[in-house]
Amino acid sequence: MRPVTIVSLTEPGRALADRLRSLMPDAESLHRPQPFQDAIHRRFLAGRRLILLCAAGIAVRSLAPVLRDKYQDPAVLVLDEHGRFVVPILSGHEGGANEWARQVAEFLGAQAVITGAQRYTQPLLTAGVGCNRGCALESLLALLDQTLAGHGLQRGDLRALASIELKRDEPGLRQLAETLNLPIHFYPAVVLREYGDRLSRKSEIVFRETGCHGVAEAAALACAERLVDPDFRAELIIPKQKNADATLAVARIYGNRES
Repeated sequence: MRPVTIVSLTEPGRALADRLRSLMPDAESLHRPQPFQDAIHRRFLAGRRLILLCAAGIAVRSLAPVLRDKYQDPAVLVLDEHGRFVVPILSGHEGGANEWARQVAEFLGAQAVITGAQRYTQPLLTAGVGCNRGCALESLLALLDQTLAGHGLQRGDLRALASIELKRDEPGLRQLAETLNLPIHFYPAVVLREYGDRLSRKSEIVFRETGCHGVAEAAALACAERLVDPDFRAELIIPKQKNADATLAVARIYGNRES
């Protein structure tokens, strides 16, 4: 995925840029770069995606000299300085700007203004699962069905399952994936550890046993983000649930399917 540059021109815009960097921590942030046009030209031509916190007219006039075509140009979003509207102005489909706009709008609580032909967008749900050694399929299914029913969901709403690499040889998890006809992904502890600050609760006991502070929630988040785009943040819609044998959590992220 192409790197991101956020450009702000006002003090409210700079505050908004700081908020956006919590969604995209690796993004470059420029405030009132001088000369403005040269700064964004260099980054645009280098293939960086742009978020411009300025008037759409400024963005259009500034980028016009360096536009090529929708297959080469990186995605560009324009936001008002207060973060109320998110407008993809370049590479909506091919460059992913439309979906990126939806992700940013969801994060900010803003309105995505999509003016091109639409693709069908839906939430993608992933379930992260942890379990004791030798956990039976029946126990996993009981926890899954109880959890989903309690939140108005069904098995068919899930797109994938995930767990920690340590459980790759666990028969119950393989059987669960086969029963649900879903892929199951396993992630090493070092990957799941990256999600420690986003867990509803960090467990030192789990850390001593596995090398990460929580399996179900971290696996659900990691899987959701890798289904769509690791640059975007998934959210936990069901925090860790458990029974005597297993734990389960559900994450959500938004993605496109062709209409």
